[in-house]
Amino acid sequence: MLSNIGFPGLILILIIALVIFGPSKLPEIGKAVGSSLREFKKATNDILNDEQKDQKK
Repeated sequence: MLSNIGFPGLILILIIALVIFGPSKLPEIGKAVGSSLREFKKATNDILNDEQKDQKK
């Protein structure tokens, strides 16, 4: 899905976000999105590791 956006699309999304949320809120939103993605990745890795351990038994 995101692979079809391209660089101009990302610039457009950033400009729209800047207009909607303002420059003071963007760092907070970015930090929240980053931490959410990190937690999702950690949970996914934990599930995959548990599944691999179960297969080894």
